[in-house]
Amino acid sequence: MTPQYYNENAEELAKQYLSKSFDEVHQSWSQFLPVVIANPNARILDLGAGAGRDAKYIAELAEQTHKTENNIQVYAVEPATQLADLGAKVTKDLKVKWLNDALPSLSVITKHEVSFDLILLSAVWMHIPQSARARSIRKLANLLKPGGKLVISLRHGQTEDDFKQRKMHIVCADELKRLATDVGLFTKLETQKETDKLGRSHVSWQTVVLQMPDDGTGAFPFIRHVAINDGKSATHKLALLRVLLRIADGHPGAVLRRESSPFGDRVILPAGLVALYWCHQYKDLIDTHQLFQSPNQNPNMGFMKPNGWHKLTHRSASDYRIGNLFTGEDAIALHKTISAAVSNIKTMPCRYITFPNQESNSGAKVFEVASKTVKAKDSLFLDLQTLEQWGEFSLPESTWLAFNRYACWIEPVLVSEWVKTMASYSGNAQYATPEKQFHLYQVLNWLEPKRTTTEVRNRFEQLKQQLPKSEQIQCVWSSKSLQQKYDIDHSMPFARWPNNDLWNLLPTDSQINNQKSDRLPTEHKLKASKDRIQHWWQTAWLNDSNNLSVSTQSNEVNEVPVGYEISRDFLLTPSVLEQKIASTSAESKRFFAEANIALPGLRSDNTSIDDLFEALVMQRGRLKEMQQLREW
Repeated sequence: MTPQYYNENAEELAKQYLSKSFDEVHQSWSQFLPVVIANPNARILDLGAGAGRDAKYIAELAEQTHKTENNIQVYAVEPATQLADLGAKVTKDLKVKWLNDALPSLSVITKHEVSFDLILLSAVWMHIPQSARARSIRKLANLLKPGGKLVISLRHGQTEDDFKQRKMHIVCADELKRLATDVGLFTKLETQKETDKLGRSHVSWQTVVLQMPDDGTGAFPFIRHVAINDGKSATHKLALLRVLLRIADGHPGAVLRRESSPFGDRVILPAGLVALYWCHQYKDLIDTHQLFQSPNQNPNMGFMKPNGWHKLTHRSASDYRIGNLFTGEDAIALHKTISAAVSNIKTMPCRYITFPNQESNSGAKVFEVASKTVKAKDSLFLDLQTLEQWGEFSLPESTWLAFNRYACWIEPVLVSEWVKTMASYSGNAQYATPEKQFHLYQVLNWLEPKRTTTEVRNRFEQLKQQLPKSEQIQCVWSSKSLQQKYDIDHSMPFARWPNNDLWNLLPTDSQINNQKSDRLPTEHKLKASKDRIQHWWQTAWLNDSNNLSVSTQSNEVNEVPVGYEISRDFLLTPSVLEQKIASTSAESKRFFAEANIALPGLRSDNTSIDDLFEALVMQRGRLKEMQQLREW
């Protein structure tokens, strides 16, 4: 589809579309809608939303059904901006989020890391050329929840002008069903051809409803194959799977982009991030507990170099975290350690992990690394942009989504197999018996004990002394002034999503925090607390008054850490730019570095707390969807 025709004729087309009701157009499949709407947390995608008729109807139906308990979110995607602007006016004050995006890539919506109960393509499929339809259906299948439905209306009958002006192509229900079968969808409904509701004699319509029976991607059998059945001379394979699972679960914002390949769509991550997590999980296993990770008599692994890993033995695993700054000899050593890890990942697990029953010459690689040489420097700030320097790591989108959605079920399998594998090595003979393997499970615990709430509590106490009484910090959930007894609470329950980032730790009244416990705040509760949450962020971590002074800390602020690019907001005159750089505190850098990689839909250089809060609301919805958490 080219948006040009639809932009040039937006007013006329909008009037045409809105002349017919949702019921008139979609009666053939509307029996499926009440079940979707019955879920107060449903996510619905209207792809090719036009002037907003369908999005408006669905959002209004959701409000009528659930009233104040309505958490249903409708995403309206429309590539024609003029038409979308009209649609946004039609759906004003409703829970409809408008995005500019289009098939087959759907790069914007996939970056949000949202899966859907219902996807509607009304009068869209005929705009997709045949060459792009297989990729389009894969992309749509990846966006569906288990049990989710994909509704596609097919227009039969195009004139020569339709093809030239609107880029319409011939469609076929049999072709669509075949493509759907290839990605694990089954046909729930196929209607007969119906006359055009606008009275065009040469046009008829047909509706096909497809459904996702389970994860539908084949990712689970592959993961099981690698974790349980595949040969393992060392723990490399398990380590890589767990690294990717941890990134998918904890850092949905780490995805640089998605791209197509002959073997299916792929997710692109910073190679440096994969390597950093690789070092994190091996650090305590090797340096603290002296556990062998291969059957060799030498405990040294390929990535443990004298000028890198062995110069960082005084560091802990918790130091290898987003938002941390390494300087001097430690920075140089970490540069070399990450470089060695990238190389080891590329030559070991990426080389030997294959799809089940794959021919050696098939050309289909599961994991790929496009590495780059990075010169070691004496300053290393761990953020997304820095970690991109080492190149790119790619994996199948289906595998990424399985890790993303089902991490809590997959990780125990990986840990169990890792324990069994370590216990089988002669160097770990003392742990060969089952009763001794409890220790191995303990040391494979990913949690970072040094990243507690203490740091944030100290900041609160500092501010309590500095701020006047009229500006005392309030409980983010209740607005109650916090004078004596208070807690530092995770906005998203730590027991279900272990994240100790600065943005996720908030001051709360102790009694209210006890009420909340490990429950997820409702969307309404979270949004009602927006001003107080943002005020805390601003006061604690982002205010200029909290920044380092150039005169007293010039060595720390005059040089921006390697890989840290100034955002577009900083494209100013040299003198003003200098001031901006100087006023950027270490806390602020860390705050946004942590948030931009942990939350979905944010740019790597984001410095907007409004965008951050919107991403937080989105993450709340993801956790609700994936883990079915109790709400507060």
